[in-house]
Amino acid sequence: MSAPQSSESTFKRYVEVGRVVLISDGPCAGKLATIVEIIDHNRALIDGPCTGVPRQSFAYRRLVLTPFVLTKLTRAASTPIVKKVFEASDVLAKWEKSAWAQRRAAMEKRRSTSDFERFEIMLLKKQRRRVVQLAGAKAAKKA
Repeated sequence: MSAPQSSESTFKRYVEVGRVVLISDGPCAGKLATIVEIIDHNRALIDGPCTGVPRQSFAYRRLVLTPFVLTKLTRAASTPIVKKVFEASDVLAKWEKSAWAQRRAAMEKRRSTSDFERFEIMLLKKQRRRVVQLAGAKAAKKA
């Protein structure tokens, strides 16, 4: 016997025309693009005129679906139309505000620090830790 199926699915991100995707592999890795046409079960035609991603066929395994969808985009829309709809929906601003993009930016910033910058960060953390310890000791002494 199988469990009864609920009418509401918890899955929300479907491969569909207009879905904004994050490219995870290749020369355009880390950039946003839009699915313009579904080719088959393994590939889609993507286009990212605002982010510098050329119109090309891309495998689903190299794409990460985002929660953003361009609902006004039609199948096989040309690059100027994709650009117009992408800019009108303000997806880039929404993406930059998302926790996902901020976390990616923080990781990238951390990866790009030099040895000396990491040393400076360590010293600043030590200073902060010392201030917190003194404040805690002062509060414990009063109590």
